[in-house]
Amino acid sequence: MYMSPESDCRMQIRLFDLDGQTLRVATWQGSDASPPLLIFNGIGANLELVEPFVAALDDVSVIIFDVPGVGGSPTPVVPYRFSTLSAVTDKLLSRLGYDGEVDVLGVSWGGALAQHFAHLYPRRCRRLVLAATSPGVLMVPGKLSVLAKMIRPRRYTDPTYMQEVGADLYGGAYRRDASLLEAHSRHMQPPRGRGYLYQLFAVSGWTSLPWLGTLRQTTLVMHGNDDPIVPLINAKILAARIRQATLYVIDDGHLFLISRANEVAPVVHRFLRQETR
Repeated sequence: MYMSPESDCRMQIRLFDLDGQTLRVATWQGSDASPPLLIFNGIGANLELVEPFVAALDDVSVIIFDVPGVGGSPTPVVPYRFSTLSAVTDKLLSRLGYDGEVDVLGVSWGGALAQHFAHLYPRRCRRLVLAATSPGVLMVPGKLSVLAKMIRPRRYTDPTYMQEVGADLYGGAYRRDASLLEAHSRHMQPPRGRGYLYQLFAVSGWTSLPWLGTLRQTTLVMHGNDDPIVPLINAKILAARIRQATLYVIDDGHLFLISRANEVAPVVHRFLRQETR
C-alpha cells in the first residue's frame, strides 16, 4: 500500500499485464458499495497528478492507470487507437474483479477516451463525467499559440519552460498563483519515448459528434470559463448533444479538477450518488 506524502489518500499501485501490454494501475478503496469511478487522465499526465481530486472525493472508490507510454506504463511497439484502449480498459476492469458497471470520468484527452469507452461499452459505463474536453477534431479550437505549445511534451520535461508557459496554457487559477505550477511540476513524470506521439495519434481524426446523441449515460459536463486549450463552447456542444447531460461551469481554467479540487469533487460526488431517475 502506498500513501501519498501530501495527502491522507491511500493509493494502491500494481502492474498488470494485459495481452502483452503492461499497465501501471492505481486504486483507492472507498467506504461504500457504489460502483468505482474510473478516471481517464489528460495527455502526457501520469496518475499521481489527480491525487488532490481523488482525496477530495472522500468515500468514492477510484481506478486510474497510466496510459501506455506515460508514467509507469511502457510504450507499446505500435501506435494505438481509442478502440484498443477501450478494449484494454474492459479487460483491466475484469482483472480487478469488476464485471458490472463503473462510473467514468475523463479529463481533456481522457475525456475523449471516456466518450469512446461509453459508446463502445454502454453496459460498463453507468454515469459519465466529462471535464475540460471536446467532441474531437470537429471542436472549436483554442488559440493557435496555445495549441502550438501542446504539440510537444516539453512542458513535462523542462520545469523552467513550464513556469514560462503554464499560465497561458492552463488559464484560470494558474494565471494568478505560481505555486500551483510548481506543485504540478513536482508530480509530473515525462512521457516515455514515443508515448506522447502515440496519444496524439490516438485522437487524430477522431470525433464523437456523429454518435453523441446515442449515449444513454446520465452525464455531467464540467468546464472552466477560462480554458485556453479547450474553449467553453465545446462543453456546451457536448451538453447539447448528449441526451441526459447537465453542464457545470466553474470560474477557472483547464486544470480546475486540481486547482479547485475541494470545490468540484463534492459536485462530482453528489452527481455519482444521486438517485437514478
